[in-house]
Amino acid sequence: MLFDIGRVLEVVDDDAWGKRFAGRWQEHSGFSAEEYRARLTSAELPDISRQENVRAEYWARIGQALNVDQTYVEAMEAEMWDEYCGSLNTVLFEYAATLRPRAGVAILSNSVDGARREEERRFGFSEVFDPILYSHETGLLKPESEAYENALERLGADADDVFFIDDHEVCAEGARAVGMKAIVHRDNPSTVTAIEEFLKQES
Repeated sequence: MLFDIGRVLEVVDDDAWGKRFAGRWQEHSGFSAEEYRARLTSAELPDISRQENVRAEYWARIGQALNVDQTYVEAMEAEMWDEYCGSLNTVLFEYAATLRPRAGVAILSNSVDGARREEERRFGFSEVFDPILYSHETGLLKPESEAYENALERLGADADDVFFIDDHEVCAEGARAVGMKAIVHRDNPSTVTAIEEFLKQES
C-alpha cells in the first residue's frame, strides 16, 4: 500500500493554504502584492521540492528579499509548517498500521525540504511506513513516471502488486501509467473499502 500525505494522511487543503499564507504575509510585510511577488522572484529561491539541505538558504533569502530580521523569518517559517502539515488523519493512519501484517505500507509524497523532520515530529510516520519517499530527497516529483518507478525499485515490488492512494487524479493516473492500481482519496470509508477489495484480489 503506497500512500500520499497531503489530504490523505494529513487533513490539510494543499490547494488553498499556500495562497492564504502568501496573502497574510504579503499584507504583514507592508509591500503591495506586486512588490511582494517581485521581491521573492528576484531572490532566486532554491527549489526546495527537489533538493534537500537547502531549507536554511531558502528562508535566509526570503528574509533578505523582504528586508526583515531572523525573528520575522522564523515566525513565517513556523506558520508555514503549521499550514503545510495540518492535522493527522488519525482514522487512516491507524488503519494503515493495521495493514502491516498483511501488506507493506509506504509513502510517496511531493514535499519540501524539512518535511521529514516536521512530519515525523508531529505524527511519527516512520512508526508505520517504510520507506517514506519524499520528492525533496529523491529529486523526483509526481506525476513524473520516474517518481513511481523509483518507488517500485525501493519497494522491491511489481507494479501490479502496488495500490496507490493520492488526492489528485493526475498523480493517480501517473501511477496507473506505470502499472499500479490507484485511486483518488475522497473520504476514509471509501478508501478503506478500496484497499480491502484490492487485498482480497491479491490473496
